[in-house]
Amino acid sequence: MEISPPLWRSNKRFNLFPMAITHPLLEPYKPTEQDPFDRVKAAHLLNRAGFGGTHEEIEKVLKLGPQGAVEWLFDFPNATADEQNKADVPDLSSVAGLSNFRELRKQFAGKSQKERMELMKTLQMANREAFLASWEWWMKRMAHGPHPLQEKLALFWHGHFTTAFREERSALLIWEQNELLRKMAAGSFAQFVHAISRDPAMLDYLNNAQNRKGHPNENYARELMELFTLGIGNYSENDIKEAARAFTGWMHDGDKFVFNQRQHDDGVKRFFDKVGNFNGDDVIDIILAHPACPRFIASELFAYFAYPDAEDDLIGASARQWHDAHLELRPLLKTLFTSRAFYSRKSIGVQIKCPVQLLVGTIRLLGIEMPPPRMLLGPLQLMGQVPMNPPNVKGWPGGHAWINASTMFARYNAAVRLAAGKLSLGDLPDASEGPEIVVDALVDRFIQRPIDPSKRQVLLDAYAAKPPGEQAVREVVQLIVSMPEYQLC
Repeated sequence: MEISPPLWRSNKRFNLFPMAITHPLLEPYKPTEQDPFDRVKAAHLLNRAGFGGTHEEIEKVLKLGPQGAVEWLFDFPNATADEQNKADVPDLSSVAGLSNFRELRKQFAGKSQKERMELMKTLQMANREAFLASWEWWMKRMAHGPHPLQEKLALFWHGHFTTAFREERSALLIWEQNELLRKMAAGSFAQFVHAISRDPAMLDYLNNAQNRKGHPNENYARELMELFTLGIGNYSENDIKEAARAFTGWMHDGDKFVFNQRQHDDGVKRFFDKVGNFNGDDVIDIILAHPACPRFIASELFAYFAYPDAEDDLIGASARQWHDAHLELRPLLKTLFTSRAFYSRKSIGVQIKCPVQLLVGTIRLLGIEMPPPRMLLGPLQLMGQVPMNPPNVKGWPGGHAWINASTMFARYNAAVRLAAGKLSLGDLPDASEGPEIVVDALVDRFIQRPIDPSKRQVLLDAYAAKPPGEQAVREVVQLIVSMPEYQLC
């Protein structure tokens, strides 16, 4: 039987959020004399909608104003990096056939056992090198790419629709999934869920490539609802079992999705309150029509980009607006980044920087080139966040989980080491203007918020202890990046 159209495709208004028509904190922030759009707020926007703002970028945002700055940040296409600039892609040609079993079999044909072992070592080494190449490529895009918000969104979705190279083991498929996250980052969430459900790396990671008629594998069906769309408590164990049956036969051949009709369970399923001969797409549409879906995603995005544990009626209002926008992500995100809530005291300067934000932001603020990948991998592992290798299907917990006795030393040490080399701080005041002017400029550049007078005095003393020049500046910068305030944005 046919199912009813999903709510996100319908023009009919459904009373899904009766208590959440609007909320004053979702109204656009409008600067006033008492609450101006100043450097602190401009830096806040660039930290949350990217990886930190340079002096020049903050000046640009101040001129654009809060609304204009958000429009500027969202001026990126719903496209992969490859589609935007075909020269801007890592070279993965040496591993292009590794995800295709038939291509691999051709390479092994006619070889002895010893030759096969040597070939396997060569292929594995090429795959690891390809992973490092794609990893370095993404880190560079986050630090110096043309669209910081698109990369920040890709990082968010990478922690949401999680897949790890550690289990997937195909550099090519991991990179292609990364490109999918970039392309769908601010587009239609409905199309996003349909696309990620067909992604070969995801099919492998959550075992749907082994999901067959008569022997359903429930991993993807469970995580699709629990982590990707609805949250715990909004589905039953039977819903998981029936959804798994609907996804049978969803597989891939190399880096291409394939539907294996022979392995698909085409029997009648009962999913939520509907009965029919559902396939995976039908199940996704039913999930997207569930009232828990807009609330769950709106809450996740708000916690990541603004502040956690947001007011329930605020999330309800955000979900209502997103539902009315047919689950298009750009309107939801623009409302968030221009809202009074985003510029409130609950939001500014309270978020613990994730390790990637800490390192990439420091590189940007220092004005230095991206160090070689092996110099960054170790610190990121110690701090608990390696892009393309999250710890499990839940991604990174974030928040206070970033800070503990072992990670704090690694965080301080990583930032201080980056500041130990040659600095590129050409916009600093001249030393002849006095230590206060120089130190305040450094605090404004790196902390981007006022600091306690006693801590400012420590920095002044450190600057005065050295002859004016780069060494004195470096001394102060290293002290600043090791301050607790620098861990927040």
